[in-house]
Amino acid sequence: MPIRSFKRWSDMLPFRRALERHVHKLVGFGSGEVDLDHGDAGLFGPESAAWKVHADFTTMMVGGVAALLVQMLHPSALAGVWDHSDFRTDMLGRLRRTAQFVSGTTYGSTEQAGRLIQRVRKVHDRVQGALPDGSPYSANDPALLTWVHVAEVASFMAAYLRYRDPAFPREEQDRYFAETAVIAERLGAREVPTSAKAVEEYFSEMRPQLRADERTRAVADALLSQSPSHPALAPFGRVLLQGGAALLPDWAARMHRIDLMPAFTIGAGVRSVGQVMRWALRDSSAKRARRRVERLAAEHMIHERAQSREAAGGEAGDAVAR
Repeated sequence: MPIRSFKRWSDMLPFRRALERHVHKLVGFGSGEVDLDHGDAGLFGPESAAWKVHADFTTMMVGGVAALLVQMLHPSALAGVWDHSDFRTDMLGRLRRTAQFVSGTTYGSTEQAGRLIQRVRKVHDRVQGALPDGSPYSANDPALLTWVHVAEVASFMAAYLRYRDPAFPREEQDRYFAETAVIAERLGAREVPTSAKAVEEYFSEMRPQLRADERTRAVADALLSQSPSHPALAPFGRVLLQGGAALLPDWAARMHRIDLMPAFTIGAGVRSVGQVMRWALRDSSAKRARRRVERLAAEHMIHERAQSREAAGGEAGDAVAR
C-alpha cells in the first residue's frame, strides 16, 4: 500500500472505531444480554436464509422502522405501545430490544433463542387492556402475534430486496418466511404465512382491520423524529428513518401520509450508509455466530479424528493378539 494511501487509511481508523462503538451501543451489542459465543448452531444455522437477510445492519434498521410503522396500523398493536411503553422518549430503547431479540433468536444457540422467547412471553403477559371502543386486547392474542411477526419479517425482506440484494431469489424469500415462522409460533402465533405469496395474501386479508388516527400519527411522529443516540450517528439517522418510511406498501403509505424525500435521494442515501456501516462494523452478531459454528466444526473434527485413532489402535491391538 502506498504511504499516502496508508496515511489516509490510518486517519480514518478513529472514526471507524467510534462509529462501530456507537452502533454497538445503539443496538445493545456486547452488553452481555445475548450470548453469541457459546452453544450450538441455533435455530437456523449459517446456511439459512435468515442468517443472510439478518446479517446486514443497515437494512435491518431500515426494515425495523418500516415494521413499527406497519404494526401500529393495527388497533391492538397500537394500544399496546400507547398503554405500555414510553414511546415518546424511549423509541430507541424499543428498537434496541427488538434488535437484541432478532439477533439472539437468529444467531444465538438454541438455548439462547429459547430464553429470549420465554422472556418476551413473560413481558406479553402484562400487556393487555382495552381499546378506545372498549374492546379488550392482549399481547398474547395469537392473531395479534401473527400480525406483529408478519409486519416485521415482511419489512426486513423488503429492506433487503430494495437496498441490499434486489436479485434475492423468490425461493430464498420463501425459505426465509418459513424459517422465521418458527419463532412466531414459539411466541404463540398461529396460521403464520410461510411464503412470499402467503404474506401478500395475509396483508390483503388484514387491511379491513387496520386504522390510522391521531394516536397512530403521534406514535409515528415520535418514531420519525427520534434524535440519534450520539452525534456521530446524526448523518445516518434521518436517511435510515426516511428509508424505512419509503418501504411502506402503498396502502400503508396512504394511511400514514408521511412526507418523504425524493425516492432517488433516499435510495442513494441508504445504500451509501450501508457501505459505510459494512466498512465500520468489523464485529457483528453474524460474524460472532459464524466464528462459534466454525469452532464447533473444528472441535467436532478433532473429536472424530481422536475416535478414529482410538479405533485404529484397538484394531491393531486385536490383530497382534491374534
